[in-house]
Amino acid sequence: MSIKDQVIAIIAEQAMLEPGDIAMDNTLEDIGIDSLGLVEAIFAIEEGFDINVPFNANDPTASDFDISSIAAIVAAVEKLIAEQAA
Repeated sequence: MSIKDQVIAIIAEQAMLEPGDIAMDNTLEDIGIDSLGLVEAIFAIEEGFDINVPFNANDPTASDFDISSIAAIVAAVEKLIAEQAA
């Protein structure tokens, strides 16, 4: 399973949707994920990929972790994994 597919699966689980219901241009709001769901998704991503996501739940806009769309989240996770492997 690709990183993209794993991230989508994690987000879909948090949104209680099927992965096929999630488009790369969706925002978390589009699929019904609130701030608590976002935090749970971040924890699940960290656990699933064994990475540390630089995300401040109290101020999401101050984070280097882009949550503006599903595509942005996938790209950010791929970047973190690449940085950790280096």
